[in-house]
Amino acid sequence: QVQLVESGGGLVQAGGSLRLSCAASGSILSLNAMGWYRQAPGKQRELVATITRGGSTNYADSVKGRFTISRDNAKNTVYLQMNALKPEDTAVYYCNAQGLRSGASDYVLPFNAWGQGTQVTVSS
Repeated sequence: QVQLVESGGGLVQAGGSLRLSCAASGSILSLNAMGWYRQAPGKQRELVATITRGGSTNYADSVKGRFTISRDNAKNTVYLQMNALKPEDTAVYYCNAQGLRSGASDYVLPFNAWGQGTQVTVSS
């Protein structure tokens, strides 16, 4: 199995910064796309940013120029640097990772794993 552990959420004033981290562990053979999603109360989960193993990135329009996603392949970790935070960024942020893992009898299986979520609250 694959586990994702997030850290770095919290309460910050508008205009402030936070850095989220997400470390993947388990029977990982290859870690491909990683990303961050968020879900605000009463809203659907939405994409924030994704990054491929090679470093190609994709951002939601609402965070472009303010958030930066990066990863450390040696540590199986993805980061989200969030600057110039706004109250509308308040949400639970979830880490996502996709790749291949080892299964029973040495089978190679795809996985699509989610973290438990970390709360980000931006006060006005």
